[in-house]
Amino acid sequence: MYQKVSGKRILITGGAGFIGSNLCDSFVESGNGVICFDNLSTGFKSNIEHLESLGAFTFIEGDIRNYDQVAEAMNGVDLVLHQAALGSVPRSINDPITSNNVNISGFLNVIEAARNLGVNRVVYAASSSTYGDSKKLPKVEDEIGMPLSPYAVTKLVNELYAHVYGDLFHLELIGLRYFNVFGKRQTPDGAYAAAIPKFTQAFIDHKSPTVHGDGLQTRDFTYIENVVQMNHLAAGTQNPEAVNQVYNVAYGDRTTLVDLIEIIRTALVEHDEEIAHVDLEFGPSRQGDVRDSLADVSKAKDLLGYNPTHSLKQGIEEAMNWYWNSLRVN
Repeated sequence: MYQKVSGKRILITGGAGFIGSNLCDSFVESGNGVICFDNLSTGFKSNIEHLESLGAFTFIEGDIRNYDQVAEAMNGVDLVLHQAALGSVPRSINDPITSNNVNISGFLNVIEAARNLGVNRVVYAASSSTYGDSKKLPKVEDEIGMPLSPYAVTKLVNELYAHVYGDLFHLELIGLRYFNVFGKRQTPDGAYAAAIPKFTQAFIDHKSPTVHGDGLQTRDFTYIENVVQMNHLAAGTQNPEAVNQVYNVAYGDRTTLVDLIEIIRTALVEHDEEIAHVDLEFGPSRQGDVRDSLADVSKAKDLLGYNPTHSLKQGIEEAMNWYWNSLRVN
């Protein structure tokens, strides 16, 4: 078991979102005061409403594109977990300007406020999309390719700004390159929903999940509990060599989409045997998608003591129980 952070006052941007709300849960539970800052554009009050009666939790509705709102929320905190962003490769292709404004200008507001307010450590959500067109497997942190989407550009620029702010202003900035995170509260709704909740919703509705491309593209699917662990480790590390670094956050194994779908199917068949007979549909490949992805997590293990607790199968089994209770129409 890893050491969890406690006794801190923490700002979590994007705290009403999928990853952010899971972080709010864990950091409140481990004895911290948490300020959740979110503009509710992709997050939901329902993700955090169970925390709002707790004295250790505060929700502030605000936008990271507004420096004054960020600085006001950050005043008096010990550290920041920056999760707020506009995700999705397709969304960034359709609207690169908004993705840029949120993901780059918003990020700059957060780290500039940290500098001005004396908040020394910011742990921020980076992305595996930074590896771009690099064919090397597994992905190692210091070997990246050219970005394949505006979203990937924004996340790379975050890392560049973090490097500069660490050098110039001696802030401790730690980037976590998330690899295809999944788990409870990840919504299947909307045009830019992630694959696992969309596949799950389709099966529950007895509809054919749509696979983009041939389904043989691979991903390092990462359960939310592994992401929570890495945020605790990055937030609490006392190892001077571990700060001002970026880390892969993943399990360290890759799975094709068609194999993923069968793992989801197997977990759901326990609830509904009819799901065994639902066929798949195949559609065109998506622009900007990486073909294969697999993380080397040895750096996180060596410098932070990371030890992922959930494989894909273990994570799917936990997640499917939540999805079955949450998505099924009674």
